[in-house]
Amino acid sequence: MSATKRPTPSLRPSPLLVTLTLAVSTIVLGGCTAVPQNRRVHLADPMMSVGDDPLETYRKQKLYNTREGAAGGDGAASGGGCGCQ
Repeated sequence: MSATKRPTPSLRPSPLLVTLTLAVSTIVLGGCTAVPQNRRVHLADPMMSVGDDPLETYRKQKLYNTREGAAGGDGAASGGGCGCQ
């Protein structure tokens, strides 16, 4: 009874897998960056918010602030409820 040896599987990843992993890592990590303090104001601009229509989002926020009628709802100072901020 002779035992047949099975070939050991290669522990090396395929070149295609290495290339694909490197490409995906480069694309994903390319978006990670440190933003200087003087540029952060542009990222916090309400027009940069994720929404369907920035103008509609602004109108809804204006309505919310008007109905709130006092500071405290969203932390920002608002008018007296008349909508004349």
